[in-house]
This record gives sequence, structure tokens and C-alpha cells, in this order.
Amino acid sequence: MQKLFFYLLVVIIACSCGRTAQQTPDEQTPDSTLAITYATGFKVDYFPHYKRVTVLNPWLKGKILSTYYLVTDKNTQTPDASQTVRVPLTKLAVTSCTHFEFLAVLNELQTVTGVCTPELIYNETITAAYTQGKITSLGDAFNTNVERLLMLKPDALMLASYNQQDDNAKHLATAGIPLLFNNEWTEQSLLGRAEWIKFVAAFYNKEAEACQLFDAMAERYNAAKKVAQAVQQKPTILAGGNFKGTWYMPGGQSYMGRLFVDAGADYFYANDTTTGSLPLNFETVLNQFSKADVWLNAPVASLPELLKMDERHQLFSSAQKGNVYGFWARTKPSGANDFWESAVVHPDLVLKDVIWALHPELLPNYTPIYLIHLK
Repeated sequence: MQKLFFYLLVVIIACSCGRTAQQTPDEQTPDSTLAITYATGFKVDYFPHYKRVTVLNPWLKGKILSTYYLVTDKNTQTPDASQTVRVPLTKLAVTSCTHFEFLAVLNELQTVTGVCTPELIYNETITAAYTQGKITSLGDAFNTNVERLLMLKPDALMLASYNQQDDNAKHLATAGIPLLFNNEWTEQSLLGRAEWIKFVAAFYNKEAEACQLFDAMAERYNAAKKVAQAVQQKPTILAGGNFKGTWYMPGGQSYMGRLFVDAGADYFYANDTTTGSLPLNFETVLNQFSKADVWLNAPVASLPELLKMDERHQLFSSAQKGNVYGFWARTKPSGANDFWESAVVHPDLVLKDVIWALHPELLPNYTPIYLIHLK
């Protein structure tokens, strides 16, 4: 009966997600593969008695960072028993706040039993459970408390890998608890980041639901993008702020840089090939952006704070005219900011927020979710 149930589950997911069949005769070839459109960092393959989830190494092209074999019966044999995870998960520890919304939209927040840096968490369900003692603090995400993790005994620990020699991950591996690397942050588009919902869903046998949720948000995103890119006048933009002598500007192929273009902005570095941030000195930024129409993604929540941060910020036309916007609409005094949490799973809302700032005439009755106009 267990084998029949798992087979039926695979069939349902295949119908809902448009999986593509594999043709090669190799016995290790999967029966089918989960369709992934925008994300490049993971894949999910289906075999007769288990699922194989592969996380690719974002720093070594073509290399694998980690492989997991997902089973519904602990007695199921897989190619690697040490990397076998029984699903659906019932107890999960999470180190990054960017992963909570994936669980929220899949209705699996109740499985979270451990978190890192709880004061920086915005999600009310998680913070309430922590306050009630139902969730344990595991310390800092970059130096997770292994002793507490061992006492918690979760089914797995979900975390992000920050480099190919991640010492914290190596340290955590000694606990013998499966480490699920959710590297959504390495994707080069907002839709790519959001599509990691399918990665999370695989550990709860909810791929079909994840596919439906993602397809709907992608459709909304692309519809808004089409409208924004059709405008004739595209305002020039500035982003970020001067911090300790360096101004970090989004690279042209970073998810933020691509967001600006999708929202109908004229971005100086749009054709740049950098996937991360560009560290620039103040003089370079002033030369290239002094007359920019709009300042996006400001590093503080008010104009006085912006000038206090660096009085030279007033040299920019956008600051003088008050055309400055930042993702500060949903924050807590503790420092929690929901833009770095739930926005990962709602790229369509983030895009509309930016369109609202750049082209308010396109969304006359829209109330932004994450973005504010600095005063």
C-alpha cells in the first residue's frame, strides 16, 4: 500500500506541474523531473520509491552542493542512507528568516521548532510561538548552537550556504541532522528566488500545491512587468547609499538590478553582467547618478536619517526633490523587516511596489506593501 500511495502521489504531481519525462536507459535515470522555470539552483527527480532533491553549487558551475533522498517509509532503500530524509517533515529548525514565508504559504509553519536570532523575525506566528516557549532559539545563524540543536532533535535543519567553504555548515554537520540548503538568495531574479517554494514543498510532499502557487504569482508578475515596460518615459534611478566609504549598487544581473528594469526604470548598470553588488566610491556614484529622477532602496526609513548617514546624500537631485523610496513599510523596533522575509515569496507585490514609485499613473489605487516614500 505504501508503494501504491507514493506512486499515486508522483502521478498527481506530474499532472499538476508539467514534469518532463526522461528518455535515457540508465537505471539511475529518474522516471520524471519537477518542472522548474526560473530557478537554477536545485532540481527534484522522481524514482519509483523515493524523490531525489539536488542542490547545485552556486560557486562551482556544474557541481553539486548536496543531494537528498526523500522517502515516506524509513525502511526504503536509497543510494545514500546518510542523505535520506523521511517526509513529510514534522519538526524543522530554520536559521534564515527568508525561509519562513515558504512554509507559511504551504501551511507548514507549525513544524518549525527552532530558529536563529528570533528578535529579527517579523512573522507573527513564529514570534508568538517563540514567546510561548514552543520554539527554541539556536543562537546566531552564522554560529548556530549545536548543543541546542541536538537537544531539539529536529527532522532537519534548513539553512543557507554562504560560500563553498562554509565553516558553520561543516560545524553543524557534526550534529548528524540533515542540512537542507535553501539557497534562494543566490538566484538572479525575483521569480527565481520565489521558485524555491518547490524545493521546500518537496520535503512536505506538497509540490503540486507549490506549483499552483508559483504559477499564479509568476503570471501576476509578468503581467505587471509587461505593463511597466510598455511606458515611453522611463525615469533614471539611483539605489542604495554610502556606507563607511563604499556605495553598494546592484549589478545588472542581480535580482535587484533586474527588478528595476522590469519595473520600467532606466538603470545605469542595466547592461552590466555582475550578479551581485558593485562596490563603488562616492565620487563615482555622484558622477553617474547626481541627476537621477528617483532614489530606490534607500538604506534608511526617513530623509533626515538619510542626510545624517552622510550629509553628501543631499547632493543628489532625487534627495533634493524628495523622490526617495525604501523598503521600510513592515518593520519592528527590534530591527525585523518583512521585506527580507515574506517578500521573497511575493515577487509580484515587490514589482508592483516599485512600479508604484516609478509610474504612479499605472497603479492609481495601489497601496504599496513593502515600499514607503521617505519623508
